[in-house]
Amino acid sequence: MNFEFFLAKRIISSKSYKSSVSAPIIKIGITAIAIGIIVMLVTIATNIGLQQKIRDKAVAFNGHITITAFDSNLSNESENPIDINQEFYPIFSSVDGIKHIQAVANKFGLIRTATDFDGVVFKGVGQEYDWQYFKEYLVAGKLPTYDETYSNEVVISEYLSNRLRLKVGDKFEMIFNKKDINQLPHIRKFRVSGIYNSGFLELDKTYLLGDIKHVQRLNKWKKNQIGNFEVFISDYSLLASKGVEVYKAIPSLLDSKTVRRKYADIFEWIDIFDKNIYGIIGIMVLVAGINMITALLVLILERTQMIGILKALGSNNWMIRKVFLYNASYLIILGLFWGNAIGLGLMFAQKYLKLFALDPSVYYVTEVPVYLSFGSILALNIGTFIICFVMLIIPSVIVTKISPVKAMRFE
Repeated sequence: MNFEFFLAKRIISSKSYKSSVSAPIIKIGITAIAIGIIVMLVTIATNIGLQQKIRDKAVAFNGHITITAFDSNLSNESENPIDINQEFYPIFSSVDGIKHIQAVANKFGLIRTATDFDGVVFKGVGQEYDWQYFKEYLVAGKLPTYDETYSNEVVISEYLSNRLRLKVGDKFEMIFNKKDINQLPHIRKFRVSGIYNSGFLELDKTYLLGDIKHVQRLNKWKKNQIGNFEVFISDYSLLASKGVEVYKAIPSLLDSKTVRRKYADIFEWIDIFDKNIYGIIGIMVLVAGINMITALLVLILERTQMIGILKALGSNNWMIRKVFLYNASYLIILGLFWGNAIGLGLMFAQKYLKLFALDPSVYYVTEVPVYLSFGSILALNIGTFIICFVMLIIPSVIVTKISPVKAMRFE
């Protein structure tokens, strides 16, 4: 066995070590490491979780990339139709990494019930619409299936359900204005097939989903005319580059916009979370490192006589420094263990028990989302250990300043 490691192990296991003057300071050092890891785990898990949840919800309603006609229309309503017969539809083979593409069309309307009314965007979807994102958000009823026939089944948000007092199976009227304001508006009847709650209040207040054929009929479009295409990619990290590739691959009369560009304010806000993560990690590691430096210095001062004896017996400075570095490494590992045990326990409790709620009008989610990645947790622990260990190498130089003669007389 390595001599320095053996000696450090004997020091750690000795009763005098546990009841010494340095014991409270050592406990404070271990606690600082544990608290630091807990805070860093919570910060990373919740911030990344929040980023992903908000991003996924924006993508669910718009796709990663939206292809529209060139116009000055900034509203959610589809005014200028696009011919569905495009080279890139239904398979976008000219660009790698495209997972799915679907045709949709939006029409603004007014929901009217016996007691209430509210303005929403009727989002028309077709047979190829991918409902996988909404499966997670469905809270009641079922998702509709559309075929060649007209379907009056729609999916509304829980916000609209509560506001308009609608439940699964209820029927309601929706009023759509004509381009000529002097003409009577269109009135269509729909039935609630399902109710969803994405937690993204801005979108939940805006959209209900129904059959695209209603929008085509209201706008007097042909069957081959739609409002826009929604493109989904396989890897979100490639969004910027894929956005450029898609733009170059579509005809010059069409425009494309990434979800980041469409919701620039929201995505700029969640990008700030990255800076928060780096800042908190830096502060926590620094605090933990300073506490461990204090603990190491106390350990060295407390073992001054032992240092003098070891030097008198022929041990060099580096050998003695290694004894204390092994000792400090054990304390760091102990702090990491308890920090991970408590931190991961809190994260799993939040993930499955939903202990902490958030205001969806501010954070776009109803509870604190948690993202757990083994790779991130491992990297955080290894990084914390290395940084703290490197910080301890410098104060361990104090061992070289201790004289054997004075050390053995030290009381």
